[in-house]
Amino acid sequence: MESTDAVKSEGGWAERTYEAMAPVYDDFTAHHEYDAWLADLVVLLERNGLRGERLLDVGCGTGKSYLPMLRQGWEVTGTDLSAAMLQLAREKSGEAVRLELADMRELPVFGEFDVVWALDDAINYLLSDDELVRAMIGMRDNLAPTGLLLFDVNALTAYRTFFAETSVVERGGRKLIWRGLAAPDVAPGSICESRLEVAPADADVDGIAPGEAPSLIHRQRHFPEADVLAAFERAGMECLDVYGHGFDGIPRQPLDESTHTKAIYVARARRQIPA
Repeated sequence: MESTDAVKSEGGWAERTYEAMAPVYDDFTAHHEYDAWLADLVVLLERNGLRGERLLDVGCGTGKSYLPMLRQGWEVTGTDLSAAMLQLAREKSGEAVRLELADMRELPVFGEFDVVWALDDAINYLLSDDELVRAMIGMRDNLAPTGLLLFDVNALTAYRTFFAETSVVERGGRKLIWRGLAAPDVAPGSICESRLEVAPADADVDGIAPGEAPSLIHRQRHFPEADVLAAFERAGMECLDVYGHGFDGIPRQPLDESTHTKAIYVARARRQIPA
């Protein structure tokens, strides 16, 4: 784990990581049940007054987080900071989806959307409160008057387990080796690091020497609930609901960071009170 100042000084690391990770991303996340998960997320939006079917998917990656919505007739725009990830998304959805290269910290206004979401812990790649607020403001500015913002962040349990352990995915004739470098008792609000190594299928996971296999750095910050709520306030947004879920992906309340692996937030632009 590195200091926030050291991480900030590098710049562009997340883009470089996902440019290199694009060819293996779908294999590494093949176990994710997007159809069921997104269906549950739409229920949360409906509980908070969802109107319309215009979606802005921020950090859309290879399209896995919007394809089920496209099949259901939603009008979709996707953004990502990696051109390589967007190219894979284009191959899946063709001209049916507007895809734009954009950093969520400097998100342009692409229109007025009924839902803006950022899924698969994209928010955790923001490494400071200021970056989080800037991203929230950009997403807020893309909301229709009745639009809703939804995003997930990794809960503390995820950093004390997945980011503190080694796990291996074998697909496509390769071993994808995730080496979490966080401590099992990492403190709330920490920046945590892991490495994803791409190795031949017959590689010895414990015998790979440093530099022998391509290594992709992942850095994420844990955002405690209090920090997220404070960022909403700074960004001119109102938090409507907070949920947590474990590996089953089923949202529950209240959020419990000691057992849940993800937190889900639903928000809207703060409504002006007439004078």
